[in-house]
Amino acid sequence: MIAGRPLRFSLKWLKPPPTPADGSMTLFEHLNELRYRLVIASLGIIVATVLCAFFYGELYAVLLHPYTVAKEALEIAKPGIQMEPVNIGVAAPFSLAMKIVLIAGLVLSGPIWLYQVWAFIVPGLMSKEKKWALIFVGASSPLFAAGVALGYVIMPKGIAVLVGFTPEGVDTKNLVNVNDFLGFLIRVMLVFGVAFLIPVFVLMLNFIGLIKARQLAKARLYVIFGTFVFGAIATPSTDPISMLALAIPMSVLFMISEVIAHISDRRKARRAARVGDDLEVRDGIGEDKALLALSDDDDLMDDPPEPADSPKPTSDEPSEQPKDDDER
Repeated sequence: MIAGRPLRFSLKWLKPPPTPADGSMTLFEHLNELRYRLVIASLGIIVATVLCAFFYGELYAVLLHPYTVAKEALEIAKPGIQMEPVNIGVAAPFSLAMKIVLIAGLVLSGPIWLYQVWAFIVPGLMSKEKKWALIFVGASSPLFAAGVALGYVIMPKGIAVLVGFTPEGVDTKNLVNVNDFLGFLIRVMLVFGVAFLIPVFVLMLNFIGLIKARQLAKARLYVIFGTFVFGAIATPSTDPISMLALAIPMSVLFMISEVIAHISDRRKARRAARVGDDLEVRDGIGEDKALLALSDDDDLMDDPPEPADSPKPTSDEPSEQPKDDDER
């Protein structure tokens, strides 16, 4: 009890605030909506992080798997090379555990906080914009996951090439800081994931009319060359395998997006031609309602109706004839 008022447990704060049907909201309503979405997203991340903490050992093994594979490959290729994972600092194991668990919680709670972001944006979008945004999110998620998975798979090859520069016959032990290795692994996976999203951005620019398919066709060779340069810079190793593993999928995705852009442009052209024909027939001058109304008014002015009170001549009454001069 606080200040004479009893404490009551309520879950009303879990209910989203009401949203107007037309999506128009005041500043305070937007802030209330934002607060609610942030609270729900934060709770989802916290709960997912706590759940992942119970599987910290398994997660640690999964993230260290590329290092283990690279070490086994190096022991076969260069038996004299020594590699050891280490933690530098007293608090390093704790910070490493928090980092791994938090990253896993973010990934696990992705559907929750992504939905909250989507729910906050949707009321301000029109129906057509909602459709394109939903298509974009639906296409981006699997492509980003595929890029992250490819970066994880290619990582052992990159580690083996980088550590393989250690000269043979030299008593040198390569100590790999696990914290640095984890950050390096995450950066590589994010680079691969974002690279797989580039064709989706290109396609969305085509759908909204900023880029035409013929422009993509003209820039095809330059884009493919750029993907290989990007693959050579972004991959962690200097071997051609890692570069090709990133450049070839990006080139294939770009060419697929170019084909889809050509199909979309042809469909837009046919729709524009069909709409133009309909406008010419439907809105022609012969069927213009305003002109038809004006023509009816002109007909009424030319032939005005006779007044109802004026007497009409009948056939029984002889019509008066003018008299001759003699009769006068």
